[in-house]
Amino acid sequence: MDRYSYQMYELLHLAFAPARALSEATTQMLKSPFHPLANTTLARNLAASAELFERMTRRYGKPVFGFEPVQIDGEPVPIVEEHVWSKPFCRLLHFKREFAGAAPRQSKLLIVAPMSGHYATLLRGTVETFLPSHDVYITDWSDARAVPLSEGRFDLEDYIDYIDEILTHLSRERDGVPLHTLGVCQASVPLIGAIAVKEAANDPHAPESMVLMGGPIDPRVNPTAVNNLAEKRGINWFRQHCIHTVPFPNAGMGRKVYPGFLQLSGFMAMNIERHVSAHLEMFNHLVEGDGDSAEKHRDFYDEYLAVMDLTAEFYLQTVEEIFIKHALPLGLLRHRGELIDLHAIRHTALLTVEGEKDDISGVGQTYAAQTLCAKIPPERRMHYLQAGVGHYGVFNGSRFRTEIAPRIRAFFLEMEHAPMMAM
Repeated sequence: MDRYSYQMYELLHLAFAPARALSEATTQMLKSPFHPLANTTLARNLAASAELFERMTRRYGKPVFGFEPVQIDGEPVPIVEEHVWSKPFCRLLHFKREFAGAAPRQSKLLIVAPMSGHYATLLRGTVETFLPSHDVYITDWSDARAVPLSEGRFDLEDYIDYIDEILTHLSRERDGVPLHTLGVCQASVPLIGAIAVKEAANDPHAPESMVLMGGPIDPRVNPTAVNNLAEKRGINWFRQHCIHTVPFPNAGMGRKVYPGFLQLSGFMAMNIERHVSAHLEMFNHLVEGDGDSAEKHRDFYDEYLAVMDLTAEFYLQTVEEIFIKHALPLGLLRHRGELIDLHAIRHTALLTVEGEKDDISGVGQTYAAQTLCAKIPPERRMHYLQAGVGHYGVFNGSRFRTEIAPRIRAFFLEMEHAPMMAM
């Protein structure tokens, strides 16, 4: 039955289409100021029920960043999104700031988004926080079900290759401007891997610094439920139960993937009580006419419920190498036949950031990079543990904006002005 789950998912989505359409029409009708029952308790309850049903059965498409002009030195600066590099499984998105006068000379920042089921827009708050101070780029990963089989495969080694090429692309265009990098969650592993590959080859395009945030550099440290599940099940279980074939009519039909809807069900199951409570709260907000609170709920779940498929080879290789074999901290992770040696990193500065309440990457898993990258001089290595935040709070939210991001900016500036020691 497992191998037909994707087909059943598609069929159920189509089967609910008439009911979704009716629910949406009912919501609009009952909210119309011209409806005679619009302001009654009965109408508000019916409208709230119809909206929740429609939202819980719809498929959420890829969100957009859609930034409004940002304030830079007291002036509103429009943001224009442009794709400056692309391959089948990723596009490099640049947030071009259209200054009225001469653009300030600011360093570049590459944000490497995780390929873990959600789109890069999950880091909207991360990007927005750095727009006033940096020229920001982000990896915009493709949904595997939308990539035709003819484009080939994509695994963890390809991910590292993509980052390697992006670093070279940005380095060649920076005209002496420093290039910093920031890897979030799962992306921390291929980012540090790509930088190690560059430094081992004495590649001049290695970045000035890397910030690793809530990433599973060494999942053996303070293991979480996610880590324990991988070791308990073993790779064959994941191969048998998590891999499915993209069905018609998707462009990537025939491709083996880890479907986004399975990933989402896992996310939801980890905190099911919280999600049920949040939807009940939204229902009450709608009935009470609290539009602002309901809109915050919509915005969050429009992002959270938008998921993408991962290629089977990438997903299985990541689970096996990173979470079961612990190949990175043991020095056994290979790239194109060569061992990835984190001791090769000597010039790129390192900042590790963790959240005290992170239940995805436990405290200490990211910090492990400090020990593994032993050849980076002590004055070019820093660690920060943010109190009171979980996994999401490491890279988004008020604590990130007011406490974490300022420390990252200060780290960038310090590394730019610190004299580079001979290695």
